[in-house]
Amino acid sequence: MIIGLIPSRLNSKRLKEKPLIKIDGLPIIIHSFKRSKLSKKLDDVIVCTDHKKIIDVVNQHGGKAMMTSKKHKNGTERIYEVAKKIKSAELIIDIQGDQPLIDPKAIDKTVDFHKKNKHFDIVLGSMPINEGPENKSLVKNIFSNNKIIYFSREKTPYNYNKKKIKYYKNLSIISFKPEALKKFCKSNMTKLEKIEGIELMRALELGLNIGTFIIKGSDFAVDVKIDLFKAISIMPKDKIRKLY
Repeated sequence: MIIGLIPSRLNSKRLKEKPLIKIDGLPIIIHSFKRSKLSKKLDDVIVCTDHKKIIDVVNQHGGKAMMTSKKHKNGTERIYEVAKKIKSAELIIDIQGDQPLIDPKAIDKTVDFHKKNKHFDIVLGSMPINEGPENKSLVKNIFSNNKIIYFSREKTPYNYNKKKIKYYKNLSIISFKPEALKKFCKSNMTKLEKIEGIELMRALELGLNIGTFIIKGSDFAVDVKIDLFKAISIMPKDKIRKLY
């Protein structure tokens, strides 16, 4: 089975009760859930949350949700609490709950790549950065032969020869083998993870193999008010929105 897990925490620092904010008539978490359900590769989708309000909203819209601890430091720990109860999962797909415009085809491409490249423990897409590679909020993927060798917030790799090069950022859909997710979550934070402030550095430092593939499109999370206004503007014209 291929299981999609959506971590969702009620109390966002920048937007109050962000998962429940409505865009085009539906809460953000419901957009993320319904679009994930449009994936052709997922056998099930479950919202993993820390609050009954989110459980109730997901249930009202015909979805599945499971309560998790309020003590988790990140979404990866939150989905692991649910994932370890699912014994038959071949892959666990981590799908961010603050992405109301997520593309189901991007989920399918991530699953397909991982199933064809099972030597990787973890897989995530790499999207070309069209503007602002110096933006330190964008995590850059450094890879060779479809294998991630480093992540950085800096404009990396360094352009020594001053030739035109492409920079890539994370696609916020991550496919884990269950044993890789377990190893990751059972470990303490690692040295480079703390230095870079990038969670997935831990996986590299633990010796896990992270695969990647180039994917085009957009990866749009609602983090602050300007993102919310942008999503409100885009959603009514979005082609996928018409499917649910």
